[in-house]
Amino acid sequence: MNLHGNLPRSIGKLSISMKELWLRNNKISGPIPPEIGNLKNLNTVFMDYNLFTGNIPSTIANLHSLVYLALAQNNLTGQIPDTIGNLVQLNDLKLDGNNLSGGIPATLGQCTQLKILNLAHNSLEGSIPSKIFKISSLSEELDLSHNYLSGAIPEEVGNLINLNKLSISNNRLSGTIPSALGQCMLLEHLEMQSNYFEGSIPQSFAKLVGIIEMDISQNNLSGEIPEFFASYHSLHHINLSFNNFDGAVPRGGIFDIAGAVSIAGNDHLCTNIPIQRMPLCSTFIDRKRMQAKPQTLHEHMKKITYKDIVKATDRFSSANLIGSGSFGMVYKGNLNNQENEVAIKIFNLDIYGAHRSFVAECEALRNIRHRNLVKILTVCSSVDYSGADFKALVFQYMPNGSLEMWLHPKDHAHGERKILNLSQRINIALDVASVMDYLHNQCASPLIHCDLKPSNILLDLDMAAYVSDFGLARFLCIRDAGQDCSESLACLKGSIGYIPPEYGMREVISTKGDVYSFGVLLLEMITGSSPIDQKFTDGTNLHSFVDRAFPKKTHEIIDPVMLQDEVDVTETMKSCIIPLVRIGLSCSMTSPRERPGMGQVCTEILKIKQTLSNSHAE
Repeated sequence: MNLHGNLPRSIGKLSISMKELWLRNNKISGPIPPEIGNLKNLNTVFMDYNLFTGNIPSTIANLHSLVYLALAQNNLTGQIPDTIGNLVQLNDLKLDGNNLSGGIPATLGQCTQLKILNLAHNSLEGSIPSKIFKISSLSEELDLSHNYLSGAIPEEVGNLINLNKLSISNNRLSGTIPSALGQCMLLEHLEMQSNYFEGSIPQSFAKLVGIIEMDISQNNLSGEIPEFFASYHSLHHINLSFNNFDGAVPRGGIFDIAGAVSIAGNDHLCTNIPIQRMPLCSTFIDRKRMQAKPQTLHEHMKKITYKDIVKATDRFSSANLIGSGSFGMVYKGNLNNQENEVAIKIFNLDIYGAHRSFVAECEALRNIRHRNLVKILTVCSSVDYSGADFKALVFQYMPNGSLEMWLHPKDHAHGERKILNLSQRINIALDVASVMDYLHNQCASPLIHCDLKPSNILLDLDMAAYVSDFGLARFLCIRDAGQDCSESLACLKGSIGYIPPEYGMREVISTKGDVYSFGVLLLEMITGSSPIDQKFTDGTNLHSFVDRAFPKKTHEIIDPVMLQDEVDVTETMKSCIIPLVRIGLSCSMTSPRERPGMGQVCTEILKIKQTLSNSHAE
């Protein structure tokens, strides 16, 4: 079938004895009629892969005989109705790939015959109700991935003793991995990547002997990699990358199969046998013996010398110069003849504040880890050939340069103009917003970047965005008894056009200052206009320029090149551009109190991304 148009309300007049409703994989649009609740003997409803919009009607709870309900891959919005818990006969519930928001209803815990529950790829937030983990009938799949769920995993997860696949990846979940998860001994697929989990891998994981695939990458996990992974006979792939694991990498089993184990981004791992690009554990042990004080960022990394930097940059050749900032220059180069290029930030210590910037960046990067933060590889704290102090940081190299170069190509190297389409701009905005939400709300001490601007947003080969340059960053102290939390702005610098107005009145720094900078950045991405453009004079700025056109004349001030791939420009303006502009304006309000938090900003941009994605799929 290839059905189009809306589903008529007269569907509720079909035979009450009807058992199955199959409308899967069509182009039916509009809302789901509430009259569907009249078909009380339905046991199967497949309405997935359509273009349905609006809320899930609460009357669907009248279908007490439902065993299969699939509303996935539509454009449904609003909250999942609490009354869905009345469908106690459900075996299979799939609501993934919509724009559903709000929390997961705890009433789903009443659906004690569920085998599959898939709520992935929505905008759900809040904690996961513990009652969900008490549904011991869940045997095939529990997928809550790609949402904005937060908080810890309840110990009740141990009740899922029959579960085959658990996916909670790409959320904001935190805390330690509960030991009770080891009781789920039938698990074959475990996906927990891209969250904020910390602590070590539970010893109880030794019971998960049937596991086939495990991904716990891009978290804040630490400790040693357990030896028992080597004894898993069913394990085909395990991803441990981008955590804080240390110690020796186990040998044997899956660890001896090329490409089966991913461990990149764990700087403290070592090996007991010589392996290319992996340090020997004996080197790490010797270093630990020599340490008599707490580690800083550059004490636990392999240090390099001034001579190494000179060689890597070909004597600081102008051909390798890729950027400059307030406190120095950035070069690309190759260290020790390694294959991958790196970016080397060299601090000009003759400039007042440069040394403090070096220390601030080291301190900030020592305490944070996020998939969209530029990764520091090593550090150079040495002397040059004249005996003067020399300091440099070495980062992963971003081949697509900075966002600044893409937004304002005329200011950079000549050649074919770089163009960012709308989808890329939304993805970049979401990447940056995700980092700022992490810095403000997920770190033990909130971290304020203080210099968010396009030149500090770097892009990799896949155009994923990475936030860089923490030379002005400040940790926001948590007020304790006797602790002075005020921070003077006398020495604080930033970038004209992105500094929040309250900083000019010498108010203390806050997370809302970063929100302002993000708002300006977002408006710049939408309009293609820099906040320091010469057209902004006589008291006008980028915010007021956009605000005057919003919303009816927004089309007159946006960067037209980003819409060249869009088929229905009018609809895209309405469903994507206008909401994006609204976010940019709210973030860049003059009063800090009127600006939203970055968590809310993330949720709203994610909805816009999903809307655009759904429109492209039509």
